[in-house]
Amino acid sequence: MTHAPTRVVIVDDHPMVTEGIQSILEGYEDIEVIAALASGQAIIDQVGELAPDVVLLDLNMPGIGGLSTAEILLERRPGTRILILSMHDSPEYIASALSHGALGYVLKDVPVDEIKRAIDAVMAGERYLCTGAQGSLAPYAAPEREQLTNREQTILLLLAQGKSNKEVACALDISVRTVETHRKNIKRKLGISSTAGLTRYALEHGVLQGTGVRI
Repeated sequence: MTHAPTRVVIVDDHPMVTEGIQSILEGYEDIEVIAALASGQAIIDQVGELAPDVVLLDLNMPGIGGLSTAEILLERRPGTRILILSMHDSPEYIASALSHGALGYVLKDVPVDEIKRAIDAVMAGERYLCTGAQGSLAPYAAPEREQLTNREQTILLLLAQGKSNKEVACALDISVRTVETHRKNIKRKLGISSTAGLTRYALEHGVLQGTGVRI
């Protein structure tokens, strides 16, 4: 039984970059490049219609930047795998991209076969950092995360299910302000800056599987 090819969208405002990557990726039978777009707004507007499996996303683009684009895409279509393509190897860029929900980070000067490996990895639900990105991030590796309390785990589960602060407060019979405080603590402990990032964390760590809470 043959699987459908991985649907890929390339988003970069440099035509030479998109054309080069597209021409090589199209040589793989298990990849279909369904669009090459030049702005974050373009993919935001079309993500529902295109329904990509993977979005190769440049960080620095005119208008909406790559980080904001990633966050909006994950809010609109949570199953999308975001793979950042960038010329920046600074740990701040890499860490920020990952905290905004990206599953991978690849430098633009890597061989294209490494981009293919990155696509395969994120499709398998794995995080992928190219060799240069790994080396850059290593000295800045985050300390071991604080453990979430049982209450925080429960709140993370409810938030990941799409419930608002008010709905969580009603479900647990606590105040909205208390939920907001827990939410801030959860983000701090996990090193996540956005609601989309919390949802992605919940998906990756099995929080939404079954009826119990798993972290």
